[in-house]
Amino acid sequence: MTSTISPDSGAALRRVLPRAARGGILVLGGGFAGGSVARRLGASGATIVNPTNFMLYTPLLPEAAAGTIEPRHVTVPLRTMCPNADLVLGAAVAHDPERRVVHVESEAGRLAIAYADLVVALGAVTRLPPVPGVHEHALQLKDLPDAIRLRNHVLRQIELADAAPDTAAARLTFVLAGAGYAGVETVAELQELAAEALRRHRRLRDVAPRWVLVDGGPRILGQVPESLARFAARTLERRGVEIVNATTVTSVGATGVTLSDGRRIATHTTVWTAGVRPNPMLAQLGLPLDERGRVPVDETLRVAGATRVWALGDCAAVPNEATPGATDPATCQHALRQARRLARNLRGTPSAYRYRTRGSMATLGRRSGIAVVGKLRVRGLPGWLIARGYHVLQLPFAARRARVVADWTLGALFRRDVAELSVTAPSGVSAGGERTRAADAADALASGATGAR
Repeated sequence: MTSTISPDSGAALRRVLPRAARGGILVLGGGFAGGSVARRLGASGATIVNPTNFMLYTPLLPEAAAGTIEPRHVTVPLRTMCPNADLVLGAAVAHDPERRVVHVESEAGRLAIAYADLVVALGAVTRLPPVPGVHEHALQLKDLPDAIRLRNHVLRQIELADAAPDTAAARLTFVLAGAGYAGVETVAELQELAAEALRRHRRLRDVAPRWVLVDGGPRILGQVPESLARFAARTLERRGVEIVNATTVTSVGATGVTLSDGRRIATHTTVWTAGVRPNPMLAQLGLPLDERGRVPVDETLRVAGATRVWALGDCAAVPNEATPGATDPATCQHALRQARRLARNLRGTPSAYRYRTRGSMATLGRRSGIAVVGKLRVRGLPGWLIARGYHVLQLPFAARRARVVADWTLGALFRRDVAELSVTAPSGVSAGGERTRAADAADALASGATGAR
């Protein structure tokens, strides 16, 4: 099968290139779940299909966005992590279950990869509800480009407020929608980043930044015991964060948001951290999906009604023998244990997945956090240490762990770095109101540096 592309487009004929998955196992997705499966298959090998050449440890994204950790240090190169696996940079666009072939679109062309076993680990994306303006104006925090974009945006708002002090009140108002783990950790980290940056702005000395955390639930961190959630709320409020519970965002604009209680908040920054949903690419693979868009699997992680197709991680509804009647939450902790079980099932006789949660944790900025470890509830500095210790131990390789610990150590000794991380146009418009060539070039360079969305 071939397809012809017009010579005017600068492309020649494109062929569908046939290929066989290494070891017969094709893994769609190189995140924590998929990468861990391929790594644990060892010498038997696998072929990974992923848009990037790295695995991203998403729990540390808020710290990467705020400059606590160097962004590259929350990634692990997949070829290093999985030395016996082949890597294809691209995305699955079609699935032929009868022939056991997945079609992959890549910059090198379209590939048809044959498999004996297919592992689906496509993860999740930010859940954006049908709120007017949210797609156009809200920032997200789900991948590394998001983290860099969010950091640059916050720092740029501070610079713009300094340049035009009459706009400072709106420029220095930051609204975050969603008060789960991601929202709470993000507001804590960004608040510290902005506080450090504002130390260098004498013209803004009399302007207090405003942080607003909005959530539709009765309290923040609905997943943790109420006593720890209250501690987290008090900690954030002491740092100047307004917490608005039992309220949702009903519209988002370039210069403000409207809340369900009728209030309008003037702001140039809205960050959407209110939940995730399974990767919509699942719909292209012809697999069964439940009402939430997840792939249903049985207790061995085999996809219901499919032959030699498996699924795990945030994109799958995974039953757990340790918690009958409930499926696993979308956390890295559970994805890692699912990957261990699936790797064993692919190598031998399939057994049921069973894992009891060891605990949960969240950091609340520098030297404060909460943690649930078994029946133990920890807060403050001990909770912060437990959370950081857990996350660093989940990173593959001692070298990556050492880099993250070094970042934390330097952060404790020196002030936070407040430099932007990509090239952006200082103004982007000419005197006549048209975009300058320099601005267009800067945008193109920034897009190449941070990756396409």
